[in-house]
Amino acid sequence: QANDGFSQRLNMDDLDFTKPSQSPIYDPATALEFFESAGTSESVAQGERFFVEQQKHRSLFHKDARMYLLVEGEVTLVIGKTVIDTIRPGEIFGEMAPISELPRSATAVAKTACRALSMEMSRFHEALRRTPQFALMLMSIMISRLRLTDARLSADLVLPSAAERHEGRVFEKEVLADLLHEAGDLVPRRYIPGKPVMTAGETGLYMYVVLEGSVAVSVQDRIVERIGPGGVLGEMALIDRSPRAASAVAETHCSLLPISRSDFLDLVKNKPSFGVSLLKTLADRLRFMTSHLRSA
Repeated sequence: QANDGFSQRLNMDDLDFTKPSQSPIYDPATALEFFESAGTSESVAQGERFFVEQQKHRSLFHKDARMYLLVEGEVTLVIGKTVIDTIRPGEIFGEMAPISELPRSATAVAKTACRALSMEMSRFHEALRRTPQFALMLMSIMISRLRLTDARLSADLVLPSAAERHEGRVFEKEVLADLLHEAGDLVPRRYIPGKPVMTAGETGLYMYVVLEGSVAVSVQDRIVERIGPGGVLGEMALIDRSPRAASAVAETHCSLLPISRSDFLDLVKNKPSFGVSLLKTLADRLRFMTSHLRSA
């Protein structure tokens, strides 16, 4: 499925909703609340295009950098001449390109006359303040895709090398300073070299923002990432409430800011740039992993 559209279609009879990992990820009501808070209604005639493959935005706030919630009609997603998905009412599409600031990976064509709510990225922060749960939901979906892609790459023995998987800075210095200001009662934790930060298989109660030092992340005793100041770790298990997939150990003297799930929602509401930075990181990581899947 293309990065420029998703539809979380689940067989409800096969799910046990008492298990967090089995709960539906996509909530149409949350999506509608988000788009209605700061979105714009658009009508698109049959055969017209919402956006075009390889369309590039000049900046995050360019007028064409927008995502959509389909209200009426059907939309076809096409790569080249191949139809890869059909979007139906209640589903969102076109979210990946504006978040990652990369060209569109597909063309969206109105299969029938459509009505949609569009969200310009210039209003994205405003909408996140009103509906921070949308960021959590969108991250959950991206993480679900990442886990599936990672599993396929592992099965095909084409996992990227540790050097390729190096995790860069998520938060720039200015955003990090604002984050610390908004963090309120959150207290950084200090780690000496060799001290474990998290262990594979345990429940993810916190994600961590690295303030100082370096943390090594490993899977089955193999280091896959080294994370320095401004980077994050542990966000996947926190967001989708699954067991930790990796372990992490302080490589140097470190200062880490622990963030719980409730703290996360408060930060997205009060500091939308926090949520946007994490969404961009997940989108970039997903595109990177998908590129390896396509080349396998």
